[in-house]
Amino acid sequence: MKKTIIYVALAMVTLLTSCDGFLTVDEKGKATIPSFLSDPRGLRAGLLGAYTQYYNSYDNEFLKYPEVAGNMTSLNLSSGSSMLDQYNYVPNPVSATTSYYIWYRIGEAMANANNIIKYAPAVAADYPTQKDAIDNILGQALVLRALCHFDLVRVYGQPYNYTADASHLGVPKVDRPLGPNDILGRSSVKDIYAFILEDLGKAAALLSDSHAADVHYVSLQAVNAMYSRVYLYMEDWDNALRYAQLALNGESLAQGADYVNMYDNLSTRGEAILRLSGADLTGRQKEFYASECLPADTLLSLYDAADLRLQLIHKDGVKQCVKYTATTIPDNQPKREDPIVFRLSEMVLNAAEAACHISGKQGDARQYLRQLLERNVGAEKAAQVLDATADGDLLALVQRERVKELCFEGHNFFDITRWKQNLVREHNTNSTVRSLAYPNDLFVLPIPQYELDANENMKPNPTVNK
Repeated sequence: MKKTIIYVALAMVTLLTSCDGFLTVDEKGKATIPSFLSDPRGLRAGLLGAYTQYYNSYDNEFLKYPEVAGNMTSLNLSSGSSMLDQYNYVPNPVSATTSYYIWYRIGEAMANANNIIKYAPAVAADYPTQKDAIDNILGQALVLRALCHFDLVRVYGQPYNYTADASHLGVPKVDRPLGPNDILGRSSVKDIYAFILEDLGKAAALLSDSHAADVHYVSLQAVNAMYSRVYLYMEDWDNALRYAQLALNGESLAQGADYVNMYDNLSTRGEAILRLSGADLTGRQKEFYASECLPADTLLSLYDAADLRLQLIHKDGVKQCVKYTATTIPDNQPKREDPIVFRLSEMVLNAAEAACHISGKQGDARQYLRQLLERNVGAEKAAQVLDATADGDLLALVQRERVKELCFEGHNFFDITRWKQNLVREHNTNSTVRSLAYPNDLFVLPIPQYELDANENMKPNPTVNK
C-alpha cells in the first residue's frame, strides 16, 4: 500500500493530541474521531486543536518564508538560520526543510478542520438546542480550511495572475478527511481560489458577528477580511474594495501608543481582526528576529524620520523587528507570541489598492491613504505626500506604504509576485541572490520529494524539483 499523502498524515493522532488535555475533555473511551466529535463538547475541543495546528503552521516556517524570500530583510549568516536556503533561493525538495515543514504543518491543520466540517452537521442534528453554537464552530472550521488552502497555493503555486485564466498548477483540493487510498493530484490555481471562496461563502452564512468579540477566534469580520485579501490577489478590484469596507465596518485605525502596544502588550487588541493565540505554545518569531533576521537598509530608507512605525523595527537604537517581542503577556509566558492574521490597516491598504484600479475611484484611494498616513506621519506630512502624488502615481504610493506597514507579517514576497515585479534586494545584501526577474520558476517552493514518491498523481514544480 502506498504511503499516505501529507494531508492524511497523523490526522487522527493530531486531532486527539493537538492541545494539552485534549482527550480529558470527554469521557473515557472516546478514542476515535467519529466518537470524539459526536457531541458539542468534542467539537469545541476539536476546534481548539484545529487552531493549535494552524498556529503551528503559521508561526513557524510559513510566516518567515515570505520575508526571507522577499527584499526587505537581511539574514545573519553566522546564526546558522534554517531559512538560509530560502534566502539564497536554493530549492531543496528532499531534506526536512522549509518546503517540507510548510507542507506538513498545513496538512495537519487542514486534516483537523476537515474532520470538524464533516461531523458538525450530524452533531447539530443530534443537539438541536445547540445548533447556533455548532454552526459557529463549523463556520470557523471552514475559514481555517480556506486559510490552509490559501497559504499552500501561495507557496507552491505561482500567483493567480501568472496565467490569464489561472489555469496553472496549484495544490490539491482537500474537501474531506482523507484515507490511505485517497491520492489527490494538484488542482489549478483557479479551482483552488474558487474552493476558498466557496468555503468563505458557507462560513459567512454561519457567522453573525460583524465585529470580532474575541480576536483569537474567526468572526464574520475575519471572513470579510479574508474575502478582501483573496479578491485582491485575484485582481477582482470591485470585490476587494467591497469586502475591505465590510471588514473595516466603521472602525478606526489604532492610533499612537495604541498602535505600538498591540505588539508590545498582548492584552491590547489594537486594530486586530484575527490574531492567533500562542497561549501554552512556544512562538518561533521572537528568537528568529532577535538573532537571525534583521530589517534591510532598503526598508529603513523608506520611512520618514518621524514615522510611528519606526518604533517597530528599532530596539535600543539598533535595527530589529520587535513585532514579536511583547513585554506584557496576560499569562506571563515569556515565549508567547500572538501573530496577527488580519488587521484594519491591511484592509485600508486593500481598499486603496483596489480603488486605484477602478475608474473614478482615485479620490477614494487618496482618502484611504490619508487615514494611514495621518496615523503614521501626522496630518501635515500626509497632506504634503498626497498633494505631491499624481493620480497615476497613487498605486506606487500604496505599494510603498504596504511594504512599510505590513513588513514581517508574512506579505512581502507574495506582494512582489502578485504585482509581477522583479525581486531586487539592497545593493549590499549578503544573499547570493541580489535580483531575480519575474516570472521565475524559483518563485515557488518545490513539492516535498517524499510527497512525490508517495503520490503518483502529484506533479512536481519545474526547476525547483529537479
